Amino acid sequence: MRSLLIALCIQALSTVCAAPAVLAQDSAGSVRIQDTTPRDWSMQVVSDDLDYPWDIARTGDRLLLTEKAGNIVVIENGRQQRHTLQTSDPIVNEGGGGLLGMALSRDFSQSGVAYFYHSYRSGTGLTNKVIQARFDDNAWRETRVLLAGIPGHRLYNGGAIAIGPDGHLYVTTGWTANRDWPQDPANLAGKVLRMTLDGQAPQDNPFPGSLVYSYGHRNPQGLAWNPAGELVVVEHGEAGHDEINRIKPGGNYGWPLAQGAEQRDGMEPAWIESGRSTWAPAGAAFLDNELLVAALGARGLFVVDERAKALKLVFSSGDRIRDVLPVGRDLYVITTNRSPRAEGPSNDRLLRLSLAR
Repeated sequence: MRSLLIALCIQALSTVCAAPAVLAQDSAGSVRIQDTTPRDWSMQVVSDDLDYPWDIARTGDRLLLTEKAGNIVVIENGRQQRHTLQTSDPIVNEGGGGLLGMALSRDFSQSGVAYFYHSYRSGTGLTNKVIQARFDDNAWRETRVLLAGIPGHRLYNGGAIAIGPDGHLYVTTGWTANRDWPQDPANLAGKVLRMTLDGQAPQDNPFPGSLVYSYGHRNPQGLAWNPAGELVVVEHGEAGHDEINRIKPGGNYGWPLAQGAEQRDGMEPAWIESGRSTWAPAGAAFLDNELLVAALGARGLFVVDERAKALKLVFSSGDRIRDVLPVGRDLYVITTNRSPRAEGPSNDRLLRLSLAR
């Protein structure tokens, strides 16, 4: 394993360390990300020893990352350890399938309990499941299967998982290239699912007895809640028309009958879309009221400009950016430089972005 690299003032691409211009501040005295430029951020390489990281979380001084091949990387106090997640069904690392999303329980520091979304092989082919697992500081072991049999595909698996402000588990699934399933509320493909932490349908779900929270999705891979508790999902379109959607319980987001901002009766148009260009949005997170979007295709970290209904570049290192995690006013991003469609370089990194002072 290559050593961790710590470098305190390394800029992306050709940018240099320089004192930033005076930046506008909000009422709390914090700089708004929309008022920054890429030159205002310094970059620190926390790790350059990652293999297709997919999700990132933090607990105390620990950073935890999933790797698609089935590993969980723990970074703490400059030390990196890689653990294989032990599961009842072997994790299948194929194309866009593998060990994907991760959600830490709110008492993780005491219980070691977390939730994962991973691909496995079933009688119907590539399939996905949601599991509970526990970390005892030495090993990660599956402790419970919450949901199995989620339709899978070499490219379209969704894979995001998060615990919402209501304490329930939210999961995104891909459309699997089947044109009927995303529009079928009885099928788990092309959906946002909502379940209790033991895998049951909450009583206030929009479809009684069903885990389905919204439907008509193509390949949603990022979940985030704003301070008001409103859920936003980012998802990949087809040949452009990537979407950022504000989720309504029971809402139909159109795919494959409508995409982007296209209007159709009974369907929700995208709040913001990419038009003919491609972002390939993968991860999303709110910092205060500002929505950050990690983009694979556009190779950067962006912030949503609500007035313009567009994305504004915050940072680019030339890497495919998979996910973003705000910690205080710093931003951690992970890179995924291999496409699920083809092999590519494996020099993936964890980067820390800070406003230059």
